[in-house]
Amino acid sequence: MTTHFGLVIIGDEILSGKRADKHLPKVIELLKVRGLQLEYAHYVGDSPERITATLKRAFASGDVVFSTGGIGATPDDHTRQCAARALGADLALHPEAEAMIRLRMQNLAKEHGIVYEPNRADNIHRLNMGVFPAGAQIIPNPFNGIPGFSCGTIHFVPGFPVMAWPMIEWVLDTHYPHLFKTAAWIEKSVIVMGAMEATLTPLMLAVEAAHTGIKVFSLPSVDHPEHGRHIELGVKGPPDAVDQAYPALLAGLHKFDLKLGPELVR
Repeated sequence: MTTHFGLVIIGDEILSGKRADKHLPKVIELLKVRGLQLEYAHYVGDSPERITATLKRAFASGDVVFSTGGIGATPDDHTRQCAARALGADLALHPEAEAMIRLRMQNLAKEHGIVYEPNRADNIHRLNMGVFPAGAQIIPNPFNGIPGFSCGTIHFVPGFPVMAWPMIEWVLDTHYPHLFKTAAWIEKSVIVMGAMEATLTPLMLAVEAAHTGIKVFSLPSVDHPEHGRHIELGVKGPPDAVDQAYPALLAGLHKFDLKLGPELVR
């Protein structure tokens, strides 16, 4: 069965425009170099109800989903609690997470030349960052040691890219290397000048129907600096299937009175 990958990006700061999302293009890149594809992405503000509903769908999907943001211990961080609610699970301080957080606090105290006080109120509060749904697994954080967590195939990391991205890489390389398909997915396309998508749609449907495992795509542009108004028409999928379908697409295009530009391979 095909494994699908999804992304959930949580935070009011993204939806308000205070911060620009950088996770979507990076996750696409991290998957692509491993021969994988992102199927969908959802943006959710800091609403516990919406986060819970989104995570319920993720858990029910059976997909591999990365969730970024909201796993801290401030009042606007709801992701840990919402994950537990979505699962119908209890929250509990993860013993391995507790050890990691305590080590981080000890190191910070040493860096600042002060005595580490484990029972000080703020240090006790910091342990909330290790309170996860029961049964969660740890995702190590190479930046500051404060871990993320996994519940099945749903993986929760911080919103900070400097932490989130290496943690997502760790999850992929640790849990999903058997899914990697490096160099097993290619795209071949051609620039078509002066065409209308509606005119080319029957050809696209015919090529896709005749060649199992490929997708035909059309990317129109109206103001490209080099090609002006055009359509990039192509085929993507496993190399063997693309090698058969792409010539059929070109042959179909030659039946139209159209100017073809450069051909592209990705």
